[in-house]
Amino acid sequence: MIHIEKDLINMKEEVILTRRELHKIPEVGFEEKKTSSFIVKKLKEYGIEVYENIAKTGVVGYLKGSVGEKTIAFRADMDALTIEEETNLFYRSKHEGMMHACGHDAHMGVVLGLAKYLSMNKEKLRDNIVFLFQPAEEGPGGAEPMIEEGVIEKFCIDKIIGLHVYPEIKEGRIGCKKGAMMAQTGEFDIDIYGESGHGAIPQKAKDSIVIAANLLSSYQTIVSRSIDPVKGAVLTIGKMYSGERRNIIAASARLEGTLRAFHEDVYRKIKQRMIEIAKGIEKMYDCKIEITFRDMYPAVNNNDHLVEDLIRAVGRENIDFVEPQMIAEDFSYFQKKIPGVFFFLGVRNEKEGAIYPLHNCRFTFHEDVLLTGIQVYINILKAIKGLE
Repeated sequence: MIHIEKDLINMKEEVILTRRELHKIPEVGFEEKKTSSFIVKKLKEYGIEVYENIAKTGVVGYLKGSVGEKTIAFRADMDALTIEEETNLFYRSKHEGMMHACGHDAHMGVVLGLAKYLSMNKEKLRDNIVFLFQPAEEGPGGAEPMIEEGVIEKFCIDKIIGLHVYPEIKEGRIGCKKGAMMAQTGEFDIDIYGESGHGAIPQKAKDSIVIAANLLSSYQTIVSRSIDPVKGAVLTIGKMYSGERRNIIAASARLEGTLRAFHEDVYRKIKQRMIEIAKGIEKMYDCKIEITFRDMYPAVNNNDHLVEDLIRAVGRENIDFVEPQMIAEDFSYFQKKIPGVFFFLGVRNEKEGAIYPLHNCRFTFHEDVLLTGIQVYINILKAIKGLE
């Protein structure tokens, strides 16, 4: 277990109350106005220098260290999901149809707790600290807009650290790995244009459903036959619709899906093969196929040295070295600019009923784990000599 120091234990009540207040007011991406106001108020209460309205609703807190040669950022995402909460907690969501079902309230609670701790121990702080509260992680993505507005350059951020509560790992344990830990992700829409006709006279039509079925089947060979099997990838078509009536050959069809990979060359290869196969099927059926790709988040790629710092900070015995996960996170945009480490904070606790997955309407966790998250951040700062 990770030892929690006395000063932090004395903060427990406020840390938990802060998280609960945030849990009550979930807001979707780029609309986190109440959340932003709450964060600003707390940071100012702790004597932290505050910058507002970055990437619309983002907030940055800044605390100068005594040496100030390096600047470390700790990131928390702010947005919630459009899910109706079914936890029956007395501090459940007050916003109908919205819920912090991905634990972003916990992430904010941890970073605000860190802000209070460091403000109370400012005389021991050597490095400058940026408390970075980012909007819209769930979509369309707030990390990239914050970077485009110059948050890294303005505050001279040298490295960035973030965490995500994770119910697949036992409460209090840390999950991490060097290199690619979470996948690059994108979406695609495929429109197939055939020619309608009577179901009894198929030779005079171009059946878009048959074309779609052939395309879908062919795409299933991309990962299994065009991609190196030791480089993970996923191509999933989750939605397919077409047709008007049972005896009418469909004039058009649409497929919608997602693709994910840990390496950019693999991601590009999948897209290339999708286009090549579609062109072949166009010729085969004398039809038209249009593909629209929407590239989303890059892969979360952890800096080796920062992972070593994390191991020294919490002890190898407290870390689960996880396999790469096909879920995605826009923390990755920061890592493309500066060294960063992202890790999972385990929250699974069967005794407390913390068993539901992320994005579930019953997702919850035992709040003592918030102190663990803060302590890990403190330990990392000590490990890199940013805090005495």
